[in-house]
Amino acid sequence: MRSKHRGIYWRSAAAVGALLVSLIATHGAARAEGQTYVMKIGFATINDAQHEWAKRFVAMVEKDSGGRIKGQIYPASQLGPIPREIEGVQFGAIQAYIGPPEFLVGVDDRFEVMSAPGLINGMAHGIRVTGDPELKKMMFSLGANKGIHGVALFVSQPSSIVSRTPIRHLSDIKGKKLRVLAADMQQEMLRRLGASPIAMSLGDVLPAIQQGAIDGAVLAVTVDTTMRFYDAAKYITDTGQPFIFSETFLSKKWFDALPKDLQTIIDTDADKATDEVKPWAADFYNKEAQVWSQHGEIISLPADEQAQMMKTLQTVGEDVVKRRPNLAEPYKIFAAAANRTK
Repeated sequence: MRSKHRGIYWRSAAAVGALLVSLIATHGAARAEGQTYVMKIGFATINDAQHEWAKRFVAMVEKDSGGRIKGQIYPASQLGPIPREIEGVQFGAIQAYIGPPEFLVGVDDRFEVMSAPGLINGMAHGIRVTGDPELKKMMFSLGANKGIHGVALFVSQPSSIVSRTPIRHLSDIKGKKLRVLAADMQQEMLRRLGASPIAMSLGDVLPAIQQGAIDGAVLAVTVDTTMRFYDAAKYITDTGQPFIFSETFLSKKWFDALPKDLQTIIDTDADKATDEVKPWAADFYNKEAQVWSQHGEIISLPADEQAQMMKTLQTVGEDVVKRRPNLAEPYKIFAAAANRTK
């Protein structure tokens, strides 16, 4: 009899234990379900495609998450210089950073392959290539072992050179001190054109031009216009190379800690926002070029010199890869995607 009662006791205890485990799990899930997560998004520019993407993305995520994710947008380096924002994302102090992948070469030097000139021939081509699944998969995976989770890739516009004095011919580039991103492919491009490349963060560029420390910068028309570069440099030479891309990088630490349903919402809405902002970016580029023309001049190189420049730059990517073998595979993927989407 005693044995029978003991069996009943243990079965009851086991049932109670299972119930407690179930209640604790349910309570934990309910707490996660009701928890609010702050998503701070930082970037260096303002009122451009990056800013527009952030606004659309935040609106989507807040709606689809039922308010469980609250987005906060900080343009114009309000969260600090670009390197500090990137570090903040790696360590989870900032949840997202948007910018050209080349700024993350200190995290993973393969990010710079998107700087290879001569592969993209126009905005429509740039839009198509950023939708290539293999390219996206590769770019989103870079930096994963250093706290980065990529979620969005979109084209901004072709590069141009903003300068204090007009650059009307290729020969005018020679001897100029021009700002570039910290990427071998951009620096090699300028060296081939006879200029001295100087890597610096965006926030330092306008003061450096104003003070005469540099003669100009490889930049973007929309950045030049929205940041009023025309107050210091009236001339933009439309070289068209390389194309400028933007990527959104999330803190992997923060993303991995989210409930699975919120992770899915973020990845899905990042794609939706990207699809929406691509045509917006193309239209914005054209509008800002018109705005610049009211304050300064946009110069096109003579057709024969533009063709000569493209021929000179065509092998930059391949030659950099020869001395940087670790860039070979990502460059191959980018070049193949560019070829598929021509």
